[in-house]
Amino acid sequence: MLLEKLQSAVGAGVILPDGHETFVLNLGPQHPATHGVLRVKLTMDGEYILRAEPVPGYIHRMQEKMGENRSWSKYLPNTSRIDYLSAMTYTHAYVLVVERAAGIEVPPRAEYLRVITSELNRISSHLVWFGAFLLDLGGFTPLLYAFDDREKILDLLESVTGSRLTYCYYRFGGLCNDVDAEFLTGAREFVAYMRPRLAMYRQLVTDNIILRKRLEGIGRIDAELCRKYGATGPVIRGAGVANDVRRVEPYSVYPLLDFKIPVYSECDCMARYLVRMDEMEQSLRIVEQAIAQLPEGPVMGKVPRVVKVPAGDYYHAVEAARGRFAIRIVSDGKEIPYRIKLRTPSFSNLSLFEEASRGMMLPDALALMGSLDLVIPDIDR
Repeated sequence: MLLEKLQSAVGAGVILPDGHETFVLNLGPQHPATHGVLRVKLTMDGEYILRAEPVPGYIHRMQEKMGENRSWSKYLPNTSRIDYLSAMTYTHAYVLVVERAAGIEVPPRAEYLRVITSELNRISSHLVWFGAFLLDLGGFTPLLYAFDDREKILDLLESVTGSRLTYCYYRFGGLCNDVDAEFLTGAREFVAYMRPRLAMYRQLVTDNIILRKRLEGIGRIDAELCRKYGATGPVIRGAGVANDVRRVEPYSVYPLLDFKIPVYSECDCMARYLVRMDEMEQSLRIVEQAIAQLPEGPVMGKVPRVVKVPAGDYYHAVEAARGRFAIRIVSDGKEIPYRIKLRTPSFSNLSLFEEASRGMMLPDALALMGSLDLVIPDIDR
């Protein structure tokens, strides 16, 4: 009853009556639950949130402006530093939009390898979220399991990229180098290894009554709220909408692969949790199929020594680990982009937090924030 009164009072802009003293609580910018330098200014009535005002900007790095000061190729390393946990997918979006604009053809083998590495990177990202989310809720053991599994992915990706976090493996027209048989064997072995681990996670965590009591019915975000703020990815799929760029705007070789889009209609924290857990299973399916269908041939197409994009306005979107990531580039025909605009999922997902958290208790709001899977450099780009 009190929760309903608080929500209606805040929604109507009503001043609370005497006896309801409010206070301001700063969540962050140096708080573990914000996973980076994000500050949320909370107006509280006891343990209930009246207003949650996100205050980003503490780690802003001018990523879009940097695109106007270096050549098309030299901007490639920047893309993996926007969302460092979904780095492969972000670079994939950038090379795709430039290739589309410049008319560069990519060999089939390169596209399959892009999908394999991107999906491995997606699983790696979800494992970080899984461990950190459970840590937010008070569980430490799942973090150790998740990072142990993630190390196996990082070993694979390091063997072909030379890096373990921020990758620069993709090139306009293909890849910087081919993979060897050892990588493909290791990827197959990881798929076989990870499936039983996901079953173990279900027994250890997903079916745990304590977790379900913390997440079920908490943090309701419906489809209308997602559309209002432009939320995508597991957030909108946890609201019952099967929106996935890999299906609604197919790119690369995804149309040739068979996989499902996990959807749950409960709209709560548990629904968003289950979407990501199911997505890891689907990514394993994608990796397995892509390896089986991997054609022989080169991994680089014909690319001019100096890449120039014809004058025009171009756009491309991909499905990153946190949702729809899109790049809009404007070219005036020179070696340096005229303008680069980044559409990042974490910014949109954070934007709904103020409305979704009204009237919630503080511990439940932290569960809600964790279910959004925010990466702060993705917001402060």
